Amino acid sequence: MQKNFFMLAALIGALAVALGAFGAHGLKRVASEDVVAVFETGVRYQFYHVFALLATALSFGYGNERLLKWAGRFFLLGILLFSGSLYLITLFKVQGVEGMSWIGPVTPLGGVCLIAAWVLLFSAIAKGKLKK
Repeated sequence: MQKNFFMLAALIGALAVALGAFGAHGLKRVASEDVVAVFETGVRYQFYHVFALLATALSFGYGNERLLKWAGRFFLLGILLFSGSLYLITLFKVQGVEGMSWIGPVTPLGGVCLIAAWVLLFSAIAKGKLKK
């Protein structure tokens, strides 16, 4: 699981850089400032949580491994739901697609997953083998 989290963090990080470049260069030509800001929030949170996923992977051997696995899973789910929903909102707004208001509530659900992941990471370290 530790290796998987390292590999996923690397891939998600690369994707964040690519999406950030797209937002900075391509999206600004076709979207309003408000829509670009939504997209940039998704990229920013995706990139922040790449480091959280790396910290989770690095904590194996020091923290409670069962909790670390769950922390990593919740970081992944949170990135997907939080950033993914913001990317979908951006896409639909740029395309002029109506009736997609159901996506809005997915974003805070992703945020809850990210908060849960941080709490799980804290708990994994607190219950782990590191000395005070």
